[in-house]
Amino acid sequence: MTSPLLVRQTAPDAEGATHRITPASAGWTYVGFDTYKLPAGACVARRQEGREACLVLISGHARITAGGKDFGRIGGRASPFDGSPWSVYVPAGAAWQVESDGCELAVCTAPAQGRLSARLIPPEDVGAETRGQGTNTRHVRNILPVTAEAESLLVVEVITPGGHWSSYPPHKHDENDPPRETALEETYYHRLQRPGGFALQRVYTDDRSLDETIAVGDGDVVLVPRGYHPVGAPHGFDLYYLNVMAGPVRDWKFTMAPEHAWLGW
Repeated sequence: MTSPLLVRQTAPDAEGATHRITPASAGWTYVGFDTYKLPAGACVARRQEGREACLVLISGHARITAGGKDFGRIGGRASPFDGSPWSVYVPAGAAWQVESDGCELAVCTAPAQGRLSARLIPPEDVGAETRGQGTNTRHVRNILPVTAEAESLLVVEVITPGGHWSSYPPHKHDENDPPRETALEETYYHRLQRPGGFALQRVYTDDRSLDETIAVGDGDVVLVPRGYHPVGAPHGFDLYYLNVMAGPVRDWKFTMAPEHAWLGW
């Protein structure tokens, strides 16, 4: 039986969308997530009242306009494994348009009032860090971290080498009790560097009322409404994932699983 937390990638629809995840379809309140595979010459345009967006070029090139600003032709990665992305922040209520030169696009959304301005987030503004040690080592690219301006969204990319664990030790952020812990819904958009592989993600709570172990393929999304959510990348298959988080407080405070806390972050 397929996990209710697993959303498989589909063939591109008439607009090029391969994922259309809304708060209603996910059964939660905040995070929306779409992906598009757009051939050269294709165009996607939107205006969402009450929701801000972060447009992340997963690969390829596109010309992006947002909030009345033309950011020109941006992008350039051959794949999400090839360096930091180009992204654009779009405030709530602002129109945006992506004219593709052949690209894959992720659209991350969350509730907002439109208090900020549209802006370009070039690769040099994406903070890079390495977390963990040994087979817990992974490489993080902070697109919209807590320190960057946004109303609700937190957006990050992670590269996990084959044979390593990620989002590990297991941690959760499902209780709204700042500053100890903040409640954040989260999506994981998974990509594999080599075809035919898989990764494993477990999503579980202390009382095991939620306890899912999910085999994910290239292009799949895992929904994390609550609970711990570690990821494992089998040997030989490097893993990329794009995380989108949002909740009632824009901060990332988490609690590690008690039996794993001795490992440290």
